[in-house]
Amino acid sequence: MVFEKLWLKKNRPEQSPKQDATYHFVKDLDTMPIFPTIQDNKQYLKQLFADCSDAVVREFSIGEKVSALLVFIDGMVNTELVNQAMRAMMQSPMDAYSHEHLADTMLPVCQLQPADRYGAFIQSVLGGDTGLIVDGQTNAMLLGIRGGNQRSISEPETETVVRGPREGFTENLRTNTSLLRRKIRTPKLKMKPLTAGRESNTNIVLCYMDDIVDPSLVDEVEQRVKKIDIDAVLESGYVEELIQDSTISPFPQIQYTERPDSVAAALLQGRIAILVDGTPMILLVPFVFWEFLQANEDYYERFHIATLIRWLRFIFLVLSLTTPAFYVAIISFHQDLLPTSLMLSIAAAREAIPFPAIVEALIMEVTFEALREAGIRLPKAVGSAVSILGALVVGQAAVQAGIVSAPVVIVVSITGIASFTIPRYNGAIAVRMLRFPIMIAASIFGIFGILGSLLLIVGHLANLRSFGTPYLSPVGPLSVQDLKDIFVRAPWPYLGDRPAYMSVQDTKRMGEEFSDELIKHEGQKGIRIKHEHSQPKEENS
Repeated sequence: MVFEKLWLKKNRPEQSPKQDATYHFVKDLDTMPIFPTIQDNKQYLKQLFADCSDAVVREFSIGEKVSALLVFIDGMVNTELVNQAMRAMMQSPMDAYSHEHLADTMLPVCQLQPADRYGAFIQSVLGGDTGLIVDGQTNAMLLGIRGGNQRSISEPETETVVRGPREGFTENLRTNTSLLRRKIRTPKLKMKPLTAGRESNTNIVLCYMDDIVDPSLVDEVEQRVKKIDIDAVLESGYVEELIQDSTISPFPQIQYTERPDSVAAALLQGRIAILVDGTPMILLVPFVFWEFLQANEDYYERFHIATLIRWLRFIFLVLSLTTPAFYVAIISFHQDLLPTSLMLSIAAAREAIPFPAIVEALIMEVTFEALREAGIRLPKAVGSAVSILGALVVGQAAVQAGIVSAPVVIVVSITGIASFTIPRYNGAIAVRMLRFPIMIAASIFGIFGILGSLLLIVGHLANLRSFGTPYLSPVGPLSVQDLKDIFVRAPWPYLGDRPAYMSVQDTKRMGEEFSDELIKHEGQKGIRIKHEHSQPKEENS
């Protein structure tokens, strides 16, 4: 008994648990070791979780003589498995235990992790793990028996497709990583864990293909995420804004998506996915401008319709950006560009309008944006009806009241429809914002103001970088071989190489013999079925 007291006194921390319970952030507890006695640990945990009604500190006995503690957050663990583990330990007939013995013989848990400091221990418990502390042991064990209510996998609402998978990411990090594993079943798919947020301690995972991605890109992304010093990271938008190359640019340099197939395709191109716990939106880096106009469904349909749709998107991108500005410029300065009959019709429609063209265009644009925002924020049952009917009713009423003319309503409607054809929502937002300064420039300088604004935008895009990749790649700088997947969507046999503008370890994504055969014979002809019409005459004779 005397030797036991001396041993406990020697191994007890110099400061009492009550004095050491003061901390600022959870990571500050990394200097505090696990105490060797149950009572000290229990007292310390009670102080840490004071006024935390969801924190459970349960003391029990392993067998008849060894005391232990279970620590978990109610609602974040699988209670049934916790009870099974506790029952197995309580019914043991032995008198002495080590963590290795408990893990090998009693605990019905696959994931076990040791922790000898309170920082990692508390952080894991708050993340959903169950902590186990055994009397006389100077380290604890973390049991991976997480549970609680989670949203089930459903179809993404922001990226609907006619043909393609119907599953989308959820707010659970492990569910999201499993969805990626189902798409890419190879150990080369790496998932590197990180944390960010001094108070939130949000789990972040970097996903990449180890045999494809440029290692320097992985190091750069990892260092940028590690530099984040903020109180909490509540959504991937925090990470996006804190690691991008240019904060003041209206163009996003990081793509986000909630589709596992889009992330898998990006990983196979040599890009990196950033998964943030608590959000279904996954970040992809690097990101270039032309991907604004590309959708994952382009690669599920035949290349003919995919190419036509891409041309349509390019046309409507220009219309969405410049249509109101051209209307203002022509009405204010360049009336001679219109046919005489059309000009007389527009003049008759604007005869009773008290405002200049720029004012009525701004009125309708702001009203349209407000109705679109209202349609998003209102419940789904009435949101679409409000946005569509509201635009019709308000536009018709404004025309009848003589506030705006009928032509400007048509112009704004075409502009709104054109903006909906851009697949990436963050890209459409950038276009919507830039539309207003271009309109103002057109009202002052006419078409020359529009051309000057477009030159400034192109110059800005040429200056942007996304994790070292030029934003206008592969057009600027020019990469001819990559143009087959920019303005057109070439057939799959011609897409056997990964993008050349990205530095990757493996440039081939398709076997050369296979792609050459498809190109030579315009498809697979096979050897079991004869295709007489496709064989050379010499072979048929």
